[in-house]
Parts: sequence; C-alpha cells; structure tokens
Amino acid sequence: SKLAALFKHPLYNIPIPEVTEKDKLFVVNPMEKFSLRSSGSDEWVSSSKAETVLPTGKTAYDTYPPWLKFHVGINRYELYPRWDPLMPTLLRDLATQKIVSSVQKPGGTQLKLIMTFPNYGQALFKPMKQTRDQETPIDFFYFSDFERHNAEIAAFHLDRILDFRRIPPVSGRLVNITKEIRDITTDKKLAKTFFISPAGNVCFYGECSYYCSTEHALCGKPDRLEGSMAALLPDKTLAKRRSWRSPWRRSYHKSKKAEWELNPNYCAQVRETPPYDRGHRLLDLIDMTVLDFLMGNMDRHHYETFEKFGNDTFLLHLDNGRGFGTHSRDEPSILAPLRQCCSIKKSTYLRLQLLATQPYRLSDLLREALATDPLAPVLAEPHLRALDRRLGKVLAAVGRCLAG
Repeated sequence: SKLAALFKHPLYNIPIPEVTEKDKLFVVNPMEKFSLRSSGSDEWVSSSKAETVLPTGKTAYDTYPPWLKFHVGINRYELYPRWDPLMPTLLRDLATQKIVSSVQKPGGTQLKLIMTFPNYGQALFKPMKQTRDQETPIDFFYFSDFERHNAEIAAFHLDRILDFRRIPPVSGRLVNITKEIRDITTDKKLAKTFFISPAGNVCFYGECSYYCSTEHALCGKPDRLEGSMAALLPDKTLAKRRSWRSPWRRSYHKSKKAEWELNPNYCAQVRETPPYDRGHRLLDLIDMTVLDFLMGNMDRHHYETFEKFGNDTFLLHLDNGRGFGTHSRDEPSILAPLRQCCSIKKSTYLRLQLLATQPYRLSDLLREALATDPLAPVLAEPHLRALDRRLGKVLAAVGRCLAG
C-alpha cells in the first residue's frame, strides 16, 4: 500500500506540540459518563448522577459513540490525529447507520439535508447532481456551478494525504429516497417537493436559491440516490466558530474584478492586516490555496476557525463541493496568494515534493484512498491525472519564488 508507506514517512511523523487542557475543544472528566439529550440534536450533557465506575472496567469515554469521540478529540492543532483508530469506524457509520431523521439544511445556495442516526450522530448529505465524467461547462461562472457529492468525498481524502486534516470525515452513501428521506422527514417544505417522474422515478427538489425546481429535481433509480455524508462538527452552541472572509475572495460579479486581481502588490497590504500580520495564519491560508488549486475549487470566499483557540489554530476547509468540476483545464488565479506572497510552509513544500515522486505519486495515493469508499470509483481517471499536472504547477510556482 502506497498510502501506508506515505503515512510512515518521516515527513508524516513530525510531532504536533503537546496538547494541554486549554488546547482541547472540550475538556472532559474521564470518570464521568455522558448521556445524550434525546431531542435529536447532537448535544450531549453531563449525566447528573455520574457513574464513576462503569461495568467491565470500561472508562466513560468507551461508552461514547464514534461521532462524539471525534468531537472530543478536536484540538488547537488538528481536527483528528494522523493515526486515528476511530476513522474507519466513523466512515463506516456515515455509510451504514440507520437514518432516523432527514430535514433540509436551512440557508445555502443548493439543496443539502441533515440526517440523524439512532446514536444521535448527524451528517450533512449532499445529493448527486452530475455524473463522474461530466465537466463544468466552460461558459458557467464559478458561483453558479453545481456542488458535486463526489468532490466532497475526494476533498476529505486529498486533505488527509496532504496532511492538513482540516476537513471533517466524509463517506459516500447510496440512499433510498422513499424510506430514508420522504417517509421520515418532518420538514413540511421539503415534503411538498416530492413527485414521481414520467420515468417512474422518485424525485424531489427542496427549497434553495439555486437549482431547487422541478427542472433541477434530484431523481432516484427508481428511488436510490448517491450522495456524500459528512460528519457534522459540534453544534455551534457548544463550540462557537468564527467565519473569516478570505482576502483573496472573488468578486462574485460577472464583470467586476476583485482588488487582488488588479493590484500586484496586494499581499503587502494583507501582511499588515490582522490576523495575517503575525503567526501562521497567512501560511495556513496558502495551504488551503494549494488544496483548492489541486481540486480546481474557485469558490473559497470564507473559511472558519474554532473561536476558543483564537487566531493560533488551523483553518477549517469546509464546503468543497465545487472542486473536481474540470480536469481538462487548470485555474491559475486560485494560486494568487502563493504567487503574490511567495510564501509557503516548509513542511507543506517538502510534502508536495514527496507527492511528486514515483513511489508517492499523488494520483496513485488518492486512487487508493478512494477505492475503499462505498461509491468507488469516486473520481474519473482524468481528474486523478490532472492532480499530478497541477502539483507540478504548484512546485513550479514555489520554484519561481525561490529563484526570485
């Protein structure tokens, strides 16, 4: 396995700083058993009668469902550890746990559902909108592109291969629209949008600002529908997150350009502006830029951090559905932060160089990682080949900075 060899490489075994209590998202009393509120939310509360001794010598932590162990493991430096024994179980839960509730996620431009499992874990379901071999039409603006379920799955694995580990776990899943959405939803607005198509397939379209109409309905075969299931982060009432506008945000206008597209010295301005004027925030943003360029994702207008950790923490790489839309062309403007600032973390650069070598070729590693997903093959081959080409362009951009 190339993947196993990669994760044993010294560059993937650089230790993170020691995690103290204040570096953990949640501080948990190891003697205390936790119980779940039965409201269907993913909140958990301390049991009023703490059972200090659990049967069979287990600790309270052993009683937590996998999604809760994932939440408790989040710290200032990483969303989950490199060698996370929990990951296979968590991904399997996302793919196989019984769905007891399906409701539409409010807000957002395209239809997404929040699904709840019997153990109170929750996942964000993005349904399949286009087939693996369809490319985004060249006349589409990035802000009107489809969100792709397979891009969410591939982004999680790519982020892990790059050793960023800033995307919550995602698995593919085949969902039964009738039994797992229509028959169990309590969402009246969603319920009104189900119909049977002329071909006899079960369809629905929900409510949203783009692509929620009978012309853009999501239809099963006859009621089976592919989608991505992403583990939800802790409820914002328990772990506040801060949303940051990206300095290299696009104008989201058909003809206007953003300032970074017009000002070649734009990075000097950014470097003087908090939080980019100190710490590693700018370098973290450039990590995200590299991830986005490899995927071809132009839609990174905001990013988030956990408020508890202030400015000294990683960026969450959420919402990656507009990646992997094209394989036949690359979008050089995504790399603007790297090109304009001529900065990159040494550890990131060394890993990118490693992923360009034959034993650790990026396309081979991602192909191997995606082969275990229930919806494999997740990406069409041309998308995997495009990764190696784009990686070459990232390394060339760093090379020009070093030469300059």
